[in-house]
Amino acid sequence: MKKIHVVFHDGGGGHRNAAIALQTISAQQGRDWQVELVQFQDLTDRLDVLRKLTGIRIQQQYNIMLQNGWTLGSKQLLRVLQLTIRIFHGPMVNLLADFWREHPADLLVSVIPHFNREISESWSKVYPGRPFVTLITDLADFPPRFWIEPIKEQYVIAGTEKAVEQARSFGHDDAHIFPVSGMILRPDFYVADHVDPVALRNEMGLRNDLTTAIVLFGGHGSKVMYDITERLDAAGLPLQLILICGRNEGLAAKLRARQWKMPVHIVGFTKEVHKLMRAADFLIGKPGPGSIAEAMVRKLPVLIECNAWTLPQERYNPEWVTEKHVGIVLHSFKEVAEGVRQMLEPTRLAEFRKNVAAQNNRAIFEIPEILARLLGESSAHTEEQVAPPIPAKSLV
Repeated sequence: MKKIHVVFHDGGGGHRNAAIALQTISAQQGRDWQVELVQFQDLTDRLDVLRKLTGIRIQQQYNIMLQNGWTLGSKQLLRVLQLTIRIFHGPMVNLLADFWREHPADLLVSVIPHFNREISESWSKVYPGRPFVTLITDLADFPPRFWIEPIKEQYVIAGTEKAVEQARSFGHDDAHIFPVSGMILRPDFYVADHVDPVALRNEMGLRNDLTTAIVLFGGHGSKVMYDITERLDAAGLPLQLILICGRNEGLAAKLRARQWKMPVHIVGFTKEVHKLMRAADFLIGKPGPGSIAEAMVRKLPVLIECNAWTLPQERYNPEWVTEKHVGIVLHSFKEVAEGVRQMLEPTRLAEFRKNVAAQNNRAIFEIPEILARLLGESSAHTEEQVAPPIPAKSLV
């Protein structure tokens, strides 16, 4: 049995989701692999400088920023973090090398940014020649030294043409770059369900005659969801909302405490986002790679924003949405009512739906094949084993 380490952290939900997706699909396909998840923050806690200064881990600080919308100036903070990482490069390489030595594996996969140089050097130091793979969970890199490093030992799995071009610009050849058809998502987003959207809405106490938007700002929610709901409620549009608050219990409580004129269904943390999306007609959310990718697979156009508060690594995502004509990009969610009015135009919504349907992200099934090749295995696994086609959605 081959052993694979997957390095992740909990700064945002996408990295853990990617790691779990790899572990889950490997088991579902019956591969002879032992896939172990390695929490990077636990491994490197004693080098966490920000925690020493503030008492809060880096990943917790990041999630607090997202919850409260404190993202203005995040580019400068990111560069400070990268400088700190470089200062502690040597001790971190030694710390990681000790861990790999005590926990051997045949292949190492990273689904996190910033630390790939340290991870690669420590891995090659202990196991020279064994493959190290960076699986990019953003639509594009944000160089320098974010995802892709100018080191020959790094294999790169990239879900967009933009990311592939970036890998080439860093000097990686085609033997070290693996293009896939999108972002990695959990396999349950691909499992065909034949649940009637109308029945789902009935379960949630929603109406059958209104267009439904699902509002999603990651696993930790965001206070901007309250402002969005307030603006849409005041606009009196023929609309209802499914509000996914994630682990932000304070936000969920605040939303539930108010009487809304429009129908709303408020959800805390859930692992059934894929099911809830079945009841929606489009998504309102931050321009995160995970939520955009999930919306595409579940056949939902998106309404997102891009401005100075947008995280620097996510600023390419609105460009992608515009290029693919799969949704509307606002300068600010202060304009959300106007954005929804445009989305509600039947012709425009139908056009978006057509373009969304043209996206065919099968990365979750392509990536295990890539890893098998790097392990020197041949494979005849097919995605149909776990992923029957998703039925088309009908318009309200």
